[in-house]
Amino acid sequence: MLYYLFTYLNKNFSIPGSGVFQYITFRMALAVITSLLITTVYGRRLIDYLRFKQVGETVRNLGLEGQMQKSGTPTMGGLIILLGILVPTLLFAKLGNIYIILMLITTVWLGAIGFLDDYIKVFKKNKEGLAGKFKIIGQVGLSLIIGWTMYFNTDIVIRQEVKLPVKADAPVDYHMKRNVPVYTQDVHSTKTTMPFYKNNEFDYAKVLKFMGSGYEQYALVVFLFFVIIIITFISNGANITDGIDGLATGTSAIIGITLALLAYVSGNMAMADYLNIMFIPDSGELVIFAGAFVGACVGFLWYNSYPAQVFMGDTGSLAIGGIIAVFAIMIRKELMLPVLCGVFLVENFSVIIQVGWFKYTKRKRGEGRRVFLMAPLHHHYQKKGFHEAKIVTRFWIIGILLAILTVITLKLR
Repeated sequence: MLYYLFTYLNKNFSIPGSGVFQYITFRMALAVITSLLITTVYGRRLIDYLRFKQVGETVRNLGLEGQMQKSGTPTMGGLIILLGILVPTLLFAKLGNIYIILMLITTVWLGAIGFLDDYIKVFKKNKEGLAGKFKIIGQVGLSLIIGWTMYFNTDIVIRQEVKLPVKADAPVDYHMKRNVPVYTQDVHSTKTTMPFYKNNEFDYAKVLKFMGSGYEQYALVVFLFFVIIIITFISNGANITDGIDGLATGTSAIIGITLALLAYVSGNMAMADYLNIMFIPDSGELVIFAGAFVGACVGFLWYNSYPAQVFMGDTGSLAIGGIIAVFAIMIRKELMLPVLCGVFLVENFSVIIQVGWFKYTKRKRGEGRRVFLMAPLHHHYQKKGFHEAKIVTRFWIIGILLAILTVITLKLR
């Protein structure tokens, strides 16, 4: 909203300094600062209110050191994160931008699902919360909205170069690049970025190339399938990772910074051309959203770091995981998520492996066996005697290394 106000003031009254709102980096900085202020200042008030209402975490005794001391710690603190994301985005982003609209929908949609889950747990005294199938339905519903919009919306395009045949006797009015005449055009495409691949691009439609001619007409089905898998898996991965103080929040902040950088270079024509990566018009506006996201995570970490004064609950964890997945899809970097979100991936697979092996051995041998001392993986290390603060710090270090690797994949092909 402030973007439009200052743009109007600059255009009609030429007020000194009002033109600075045209710069994405300036608005991103304001979004970070505002988000930090909201989460730290008003976060304290929300925590006090949750404690007053006795909205506390119910902890099951799993035999982990210091676990029972967390019983009664205020939960549903994800509301602080949602507030820290939504308010700065509404203030500083271009609200007519389709990418911003989709990210706002994602935040509210998954935040609402998580809130309902926490509400059932806390106020209805049902430890199971919202049934898993309803969570999946909600995530799939959002995935269909995102995938359908990206496929059909006329504002979501990529700019690609088209090489023209060289004719010695014909004048060329296009800009010359490497002595080959080319021009650019904005097109709808199901292309995305493929790390470690020769031209760094992959077209979802080509998954069905084995079907012969006409396979392109099923591109939407393939694209929607991948979108559903990615959003569901990353959202649940963040939810599972949120098991010890500060782990999910800090890891998400690291991922958010990386996505902000990727969005900036993908939405900047000069940088995209220099790096020889896909240029996505108007996607640079997502940097403001990413700034608010990182600020909200860091601000929440002020209270969520060990020993935690508040837990985000599913209100926060489902939302931040979904935000990361959708954001990556928006800038067509979703196939980099197995690297960037490696912590979420490992945490998710540790549960899948543990449950799968236990059921398999119980069926085959009559007694279930475990791969890990406890799943998710962070609980395995707790069982081995590591302090949770050390586990979190080491997971953050791994997250930083994975973020660096993700960035350099732009040039590793």
